Amino acid sequence: MSLDLSTLKHRVSDQAAPQVYYTQDISPSALRTVYEALGRVPAGRVAVKLSTGEAGNPNYLQPALIKDLVQSFAGTIVEGNTAYQGARHETTVHRQLIHEHGFDAIAQVDILDEEGSIDLPVVGGTHLKFDRVGSHLQNYDFLVVLSHFKGHPRCGFGGALKNISIGIAAPEGKNLIHTAGTTNTSNWGPYLSRDFDSPEHLAFIESMAEAAQAICAHFGPKMLYISVLNHLSVDCDCVSHPAPATMADLGIAASLDPVALDQACVDLIYAAPDGADVIERMESRHGSRILEHAAHLGVGSRHYQLTILD
Repeated sequence: MSLDLSTLKHRVSDQAAPQVYYTQDISPSALRTVYEALGRVPAGRVAVKLSTGEAGNPNYLQPALIKDLVQSFAGTIVEGNTAYQGARHETTVHRQLIHEHGFDAIAQVDILDEEGSIDLPVVGGTHLKFDRVGSHLQNYDFLVVLSHFKGHPRCGFGGALKNISIGIAAPEGKNLIHTAGTTNTSNWGPYLSRDFDSPEHLAFIESMAEAAQAICAHFGPKMLYISVLNHLSVDCDCVSHPAPATMADLGIAASLDPVALDQACVDLIYAAPDGADVIERMESRHGSRILEHAAHLGVGSRHYQLTILD
């Protein structure tokens, strides 16, 4: 894949900007390389947040890719039950899917909301006063955010910020995010606008950023973020039968700043010669709104330095 990295819109040479590390290789050794470049070593009880993938979706991060990294710091894979009906909606069937997808063969897996939820405060939010998350989150000292970057039918794209917002929220918290704090029930109908230019939709995107702020405030510097840009469908891993990927795999990126990482991944999509479908999905859903609002909340910076590890 030929990428013109000079076109990355938010890449800067300012030494004060957060670092994003990037390799075009996608392999267990490449994953280890970007992780080591970050220079932050997980300690204590380490949670690894990833998506276990909906039944029928083959695009989730494969256990064979992540096994060596997760086992290197004895991480526990953590995930939450979904607010929508499906194979991850309830703990028993979710655990069966986790087994079928092979995650419990490489590490312990903890469903965070299996025993209820707790509320983490959102500071400076417009829509949310708290983020309702699985109660097991409080059992961990460090959070490794391991994301599959891809498109999304409603958010535009899913990366690190989505992974720690909707991804960590308990089902009631997911409802609150989707409805911008209006309801914690699954009666989304009146609140989920199909008009992606509507104030309701933009409030949903901003609510994801606010939930992410709560997670970042909870763990402080005891977090790191790695995103794999492969199987780049316009659809998320939560879609049972996603649209086929129309662009080539791009590589792996990592940062200590989730906003910088997501922005770099977005910029890489724009730099690719075959990213038109994913770009249309991101733009039509106003996906960049999560980056704007997260930066406004102080979660991170949209400008970044890029260090290429190849």
